[in-house]
Amino acid sequence: MECNRKLILEDGSEYLGFSFGSDQDRVCEIVFNTSLSGYQEILSDPSYTDQAVVMSYPLIGNYGICDEDYESKLIAPSGLIVRDLNEEPSNFRATRTVSELLGDNGVAGISGIDTRQLVRKIRDCGLMRGLITGPDTSVQEGVKIIKETPVPTDAVKRVSCSKKWYSRTSNPKFNVVAIDCGMKMNIIRMLNKSKCNVTIVPYDTGAEEIMSLHPDGVFVSNGPGDPTDVPQVIETLRTLGDSIPMFGICLGHQLIALSRGARTYKLKFGHRGGNHPVKELATGKIEITSQNHSYAVEEDSLAGTGLAASHINVLDGTVEGLRSEDGKVFSVQYHPESCPGPCDSGYLFEQFTKLMERG
Repeated sequence: MECNRKLILEDGSEYLGFSFGSDQDRVCEIVFNTSLSGYQEILSDPSYTDQAVVMSYPLIGNYGICDEDYESKLIAPSGLIVRDLNEEPSNFRATRTVSELLGDNGVAGISGIDTRQLVRKIRDCGLMRGLITGPDTSVQEGVKIIKETPVPTDAVKRVSCSKKWYSRTSNPKFNVVAIDCGMKMNIIRMLNKSKCNVTIVPYDTGAEEIMSLHPDGVFVSNGPGDPTDVPQVIETLRTLGDSIPMFGICLGHQLIALSRGARTYKLKFGHRGGNHPVKELATGKIEITSQNHSYAVEEDSLAGTGLAASHINVLDGTVEGLRSEDGKVFSVQYHPESCPGPCDSGYLFEQFTKLMERG
């Protein structure tokens, strides 16, 4: 079978494979995920907007797509890159294949690539953009297209909700306002499970409007892109300050840091997958965590911000958690809702409710 699809990277390297999903050309940032399962949750995670995901685990599609397992209403990535694609899933819950899902949502897929080699390329050379295209596109033409395609800066605006909505639970004890920068559904489920009624508001909702909803706490969600691209959220969090218990995850963690005057920077290849060890500094406990981010908080910039590192990444020493001096505001870089991933960090939702109990 002749290859009918090609991935061209901005450094001029190319990888031949086979098309599935949409056959549209896509320019996107190429990232890799080391999870062994959970490809549907990855595909529906808004944090992957404008990216093509390389799955390091070789077999993708074997359990199909299940209607109950989406993490948002969006199919977020621009592309999916796999070694072996299974088009005949074995799962009584499956309602469609990965290829059908991608085709219906305009996501370009390419299979048959040596994903081990591609992951090593990204690890060694760093994140880079690429073009998923047809086999007749020359490397020179592909690199030119990549360079001439602007890097988008409005990803959060595109994935955030357009108006506030509600997720209520039985016998609620707390009211939480969640700032939606691209939130995953399991975060809302975990908050509901913790006896929180949740009001989800668009990313550009101001502090005054948030406080008019009389929340017991504010949650700042995950989301795509560079945190400095959303100054509206940074200003909202700066205005809220320490006036109310606050919990941030992933992009929310970075935005809380920026609102206090800290700085963020882009990692060489990011953290994505369900197997990252994180150390809680207060106890020395190691948690295996689920992660998905390209940016991190600069530890040296925390001096004078009122924030201190609470967790660090065991592999590279990056800041994985923050806590304010009074403990009223805290955040983590990883995903304690764990969809997909391990469940070591679910206790953080209980910490949030305890903060709200104290007021």
